[in-house]
Amino acid sequence: MIDSLSQLLSIPSIAVEADGDAPFGQEVQRAYECMLQMGEREGFTTWNADNYGGHIDYPGTDRGIVGIVGHLDVVPEGDGWDFEPYGGEVIDNMICGRGTMDDKGPVIASFYAMKALKACGYRPKRTIRLILGLDEETNWEGMDYYLSKVEELPEFGFTPDGDFPAIHGEKGIIVFDLVKKFSHAGEKGLELSSLSGGTAANSVADHARAVLHDSAGSGYDALKEKVAAFRSEKGCRINCKGLGKSFEITVQGVSAHGAKPEQGVNAISILMEFLGGLNFANDDVNDLIGFYNDHIGYDLNGERIGCAFADEPSGKLVFNVGMAAVDKKTAKFTINVRYPVTMCDETVYEGIMQVIEPYDLGIVKGKHQLPIYIPADAPLIETMMDIYRKHTGDLESGPLVIGGGTYARAMENIVAFGARFPHEPELGHQKNECISIESMRKLTRIYAETIYRLSELEIERTTN
Repeated sequence: MIDSLSQLLSIPSIAVEADGDAPFGQEVQRAYECMLQMGEREGFTTWNADNYGGHIDYPGTDRGIVGIVGHLDVVPEGDGWDFEPYGGEVIDNMICGRGTMDDKGPVIASFYAMKALKACGYRPKRTIRLILGLDEETNWEGMDYYLSKVEELPEFGFTPDGDFPAIHGEKGIIVFDLVKKFSHAGEKGLELSSLSGGTAANSVADHARAVLHDSAGSGYDALKEKVAAFRSEKGCRINCKGLGKSFEITVQGVSAHGAKPEQGVNAISILMEFLGGLNFANDDVNDLIGFYNDHIGYDLNGERIGCAFADEPSGKLVFNVGMAAVDKKTAKFTINVRYPVTMCDETVYEGIMQVIEPYDLGIVKGKHQLPIYIPADAPLIETMMDIYRKHTGDLESGPLVIGGGTYARAMENIVAFGARFPHEPELGHQKNECISIESMRKLTRIYAETIYRLSELEIERTTN
């Protein structure tokens, strides 16, 4: 199992533009073919939806399918790793590399759970189907295509792409751009030539960079002193250097999953706070920076931008600035919001619009995933909770509602179940992602029993 995971981790399967017969690039295709070949070697049957996704089947003796819905793509590795992100090394009983937690490690654990049951001679009642998604971290086009081609969907199942215990609800997710056009600045003075930051909407921006130019000829030393004073006061990683006739300011933050921005440090917000202490020749730039610092800043729940909503099942809305792209003409901030399960996206947009309207800002809507919710006393959830408690001894934790977006949203009666245990740090989407060998063993035992019991379970169909 460790060797199989290391092999999969060695492939930098970041979904990119189509390349020939590889809809998400050749590296994702390599990871996909690697898994299909594993399935065929073990005597399972495989099905391929034109390289947009597919599945590995452990055929049952009766009708119905139990689905295990995972994904093989990963987010970009980012900087600052203590080991090779795609090395798949085992260090101090930890398997290391991008994707160990999200989601290659859990996919391999699920696969080896199937393999273990097959080796025992078990003949499942329902077919056990490991579904392989290929662009979960981006646009889900592969899953949409797969679902349009496959003949039969699972009755129920799980995605090993969240936390333990069972997750019976996921907040709604919207991704949108806050945009602004700048008027031409005629006066000489300090100019914001460009600003960039972040790598993905669903990650806390761990880096940001601004390039400034001063046509009035102010010195580099004065700016350098301001950066040093800000660094000392705030305790942040901000630096300044000359760049020809311009100045470059860089900030290092801490990456985290966009569903849990409190675990990271947003470099874009740090940079915008610093820029708020400068005076730019273009008033539109000053207004934009002022808006950001007054209405976004370091807020994580939309407190000052009109969307601080909450409900009893899922708690507070989560607001994350994932990326920034600013030049002399336009500004764009890519925002990732996870809203409560009892609400809708339009309520969020209406609240934000009331705040941004006076600032000449606009919203360009992007991705939207509806919330899902299954009652905690549903048989599917109760079965998973029973298995979790049996294997962990944790009798205190209850079913969760999360801000993360998983493939549980892709089809009915699928819920996230693991793979992170409550005592483990959240390493998905962060540097130095890893999983312990003991956790892989425990995952495989839990998933083997889950597959077995769901295959045999008498259950009435419920609806997300």
